[in-house]
Amino acid sequence: MTSAMALPSEKESGEPKIVSLRPQPGATRRVLVVEDHLDTVHSMAVMLKSMGHQVQFAINGFAAIDIARSFRPDFVLLDIGLPDYKGDEIARQIKWEPGLEHTKIIAITGCSDDETKQRAMSAGCEGVFVKPLSPVALEELLAK
Repeated sequence: MTSAMALPSEKESGEPKIVSLRPQPGATRRVLVVEDHLDTVHSMAVMLKSMGHQVQFAINGFAAIDIARSFRPDFVLLDIGLPDYKGDEIARQIKWEPGLEHTKIIAITGCSDDETKQRAMSAGCEGVFVKPLSPVALEELLAK
């Protein structure tokens, strides 16, 4: 025997609905994290995976371009202060790749000066965030 029960609507109960900030199924993003500090890579990967996203990472510029070609990310979180390759050059290379020209690249940096921000934006980055990234800011960014 089964039974059904009508649940009260929000208006009837007067209680607000709880809305999850996590991406809904189908809202999963493919995110490439390019960062040379392994602790930062690990924490960002854990955070992104807990939000339901697919994550790959590169710890240098050459690997970033190769991984971007095969992984086809929706977003690249790019440390623009890598020791082996200038971040603005990596951004340009990714944007020039066939099929990656619409990939959203977000520069992440430890510097908040205007010159760094301008260099990243002129290379095709859609935004610049100063480390450390907050989980809320990251979720809002990837929801766009």
